[in-house]
Amino acid sequence: MKPDYQILEKKLNVKFKNKNLLIKSLTHKSFNPNENNEKIEFLGDRVLGLIIAQKLLKIYPKEKEGILDKKFASLVNKKTCLEIAKSIELEKYIKTFNPKNKIIKIEDKIISDSCEALIGAVYLDKGFNVVEKVILKLWKAHIEKSVITQIDAKTKLQELALKKFKQLPTYKVISNTGPRHKPIFKVAVKLPNTKYFTSSGKSKKDAEQNAAKECLKNLN
Repeated sequence: MKPDYQILEKKLNVKFKNKNLLIKSLTHKSFNPNENNEKIEFLGDRVLGLIIAQKLLKIYPKEKEGILDKKFASLVNKKTCLEIAKSIELEKYIKTFNPKNKIIKIEDKIISDSCEALIGAVYLDKGFNVVEKVILKLWKAHIEKSVITQIDAKTKLQELALKKFKQLPTYKVISNTGPRHKPIFKVAVKLPNTKYFTSSGKSKKDAEQNAAKECLKNLN
């Protein structure tokens, strides 16, 4: 059964002048190596980034660049694009290689990439003002959630180290204990003029965050 692109257009509140552009934006290279969405995705990624960056600057005019960068990354990453794509059931419209015409599960990466390609297609067909409205409508809940995004301890410590010493903090793994399915990492961190501060976590990443918190606590 062919997908009804009019339903998708209604969800976007956009009527494409060039329907082939819409279809191309949802065509994966496995379906058509020559006429696919790779280049439109490249454009859509940049359009999405510009509009989200512009929106963040508007709603957080006094926010530090480091925190804005964190908010931006969380709004344009593949995970968020996938969530947006699934909210409009984009996977129903994507063309991928399927020789036996079976019901197949499309990979998450293909879905999130197609979301960016769709943005690129809206921009090419309708222009900046329309694609801006589409993005801000689809991303509304995620942008509102970004209010609670806080800068993490490791980033704070890195910014402090670069500002004071023009060097990055030094991290080292002290130990990795416990069973393979439930490891405990112990990590230490230091700045050029401090001793090592240690902490533990269920992953190396968690342990580094906790060690950074300890270091910051002792510096304040």
